[in-house]
Amino acid sequence: MVGGGEGAFIGAVHRIASRIDDKFTFVAGALSATAEKARRSAAALGLDPARSYGSYEEMAESEKARDDGIEAVAIVTPNHMHFPVAKTFLDAGFHVICDKPMTTTLSEARQLAEIAARSGKVFVLTHNYTGYPMIRQARAMVANGDLGRIRVVVAEYAQDWLATRAEDGGSKQAGWRVDPQKAGAGGAIGDIGTHAHNLACYVTGLKVEKLAADLSSFVSGRRLDDDASMLLRFAARDGTAAKGMLWASQVAVGNENRLTLRVYGETGGLEWAQEEPNRLWYTPLGEPKRLLTRGGAGATAAAAAASRIPAGHPEGYLEGFATIYSEAAELIRAAAAGRAPPEGIALPTIEDGVAGLAFVEACVKSAKEGGAWVAL
Repeated sequence: MVGGGEGAFIGAVHRIASRIDDKFTFVAGALSATAEKARRSAAALGLDPARSYGSYEEMAESEKARDDGIEAVAIVTPNHMHFPVAKTFLDAGFHVICDKPMTTTLSEARQLAEIAARSGKVFVLTHNYTGYPMIRQARAMVANGDLGRIRVVVAEYAQDWLATRAEDGGSKQAGWRVDPQKAGAGGAIGDIGTHAHNLACYVTGLKVEKLAADLSSFVSGRRLDDDASMLLRFAARDGTAAKGMLWASQVAVGNENRLTLRVYGETGGLEWAQEEPNRLWYTPLGEPKRLLTRGGAGATAAAAAASRIPAGHPEGYLEGFATIYSEAAELIRAAAAGRAPPEGIALPTIEDGVAGLAFVEACVKSAKEGGAWVAL
């Protein structure tokens, strides 16, 4: 792991998720940009001191030279470090599991896609919400034609933790997220808007062709957006172009982690909320609304494959990440054996990473042009 040391929330999430299905062992890390903090973090986690590194460059070089060196690296740093770290480890011959957004610019994302393609290594982007069982079910239902042609897609991601200047209160998480040098050109749109965009595309199988965005920085002095709303136009499929709306806000007081997705087709609609992840509402045209649950009647094979515990027990955030890690392990094993990956794997890929940065870039450009339509 690179990053994820003391005070880093997401590092612990990745470490827990990677071990839930017993497919990874955590053996080495460059856990902080500060060598002393990296060693202290590694000691607290029980890492072998010989495999606790003061820099990611040292880690890549040393692990490559070991007979028992790592097979894959998880990158959980602030956004601006994703590109150099991923490039270093791909060039050194390691598989990469990277937090989102993949890079801070579209140019870097495209470069990284080329590097990954040349390397032949597995690259996985941890859009964790794609690992939720009922999101897998929704995706399968859309693909199966249960909703008919898709007409309207509405994605929302609302939080309130940046409603005040949390960055002035010593919050490490807030500090880098509002810094364009570390977060990139997008604030809320890069941090959570990319999740909403990815989920809309993942479930529907559609790609955003163009958008018209309005970005706001409501908190005085904040350099990046903390609220974004936009219209979406999806690429036409079967002669029909779906339309959509997306709202992402980190100043929506009263919202903790309200990610929702609504998809409406010619013959049915779906509604899902992350805060109740084991439920999916399905409404066939002209019929009563139906509640589908993770382990109940109507659950698909796709939902079952992403489930671990009995029906009626909560399953969500950590398990969503674990689905990503588990499938990443299967891809790595398949690559090592020179065989095709197992069927049913539906991970976010490096192409999704490029799409995410194209989305952020288009949002920023559209907002600067007064909400003009911008093609991705």
